[in-house]
Amino acid sequence: MKKLGLLGGISWVSTLDYYRYLNEGVNAALGGLNFAECVVYSLNFNDIQQRGWDDWEHTYSILLKGCLHLKAAGVEAIVLCANTAHVLADRLEAAAGLPIIHIASATAREVSRQQLRTVGLLGTKFTMELPFFQDKLSRHGIRALIPEPQDARDFIQRTLRDELGRGMVSPATKAAYLGLIQQLIERGAEGIVFGCTELPLLLSQADVPAPVFDTTRIHVEAALEFALSDTVFPQ
Repeated sequence: MKKLGLLGGISWVSTLDYYRYLNEGVNAALGGLNFAECVVYSLNFNDIQQRGWDDWEHTYSILLKGCLHLKAAGVEAIVLCANTAHVLADRLEAAAGLPIIHIASATAREVSRQQLRTVGLLGTKFTMELPFFQDKLSRHGIRALIPEPQDARDFIQRTLRDELGRGMVSPATKAAYLGLIQQLIERGAEGIVFGCTELPLLLSQADVPAPVFDTTRIHVEAALEFALSDTVFPQ
């Protein structure tokens, strides 16, 4: 089994899911008392948020520090436990000299596998508005729709940061998200990408009348594929 490095704390609530899903996945594949060989480096998210994600040089320096700690611990690939962090994935991969398992690439493959061509994309304003996620979808012939107008994206950004990022779940916020999802479906979205690792705290497939793509789950499956790629499975 290959050793994975989880760069977490962005936020800690979704990092818990990554750790749990990875261990459950390894155990499902190998049985017995087999669990994931991994190292978790958990950031203090406030170090990013006090200046904002989009102070990109500052954010890069924090994420690179975490990546280098993981490299020093002997990991063979890095999992950035947040969609927005993948704005810097290519740069971090080059600087750390380790593969980064890309959340958007894994999601694009899954959407393509289900033969959808238009999806609604929810996430931080950076995930929705910057090209790093949509470009990965586009390479698979998939068009991404994002909520309109700007006020809707600002609302998502605020609630992801101030509510879900702190583990808070509000019925009013859930209702508002469902309204935005319905608008995306009416505009032609065949599925909805949960492009923030905190969104599954609020919403699930049972809430949405279209296929949902939980990027946390999809990302973990890609990480498991890497980790178990040299493993002899029990008969």
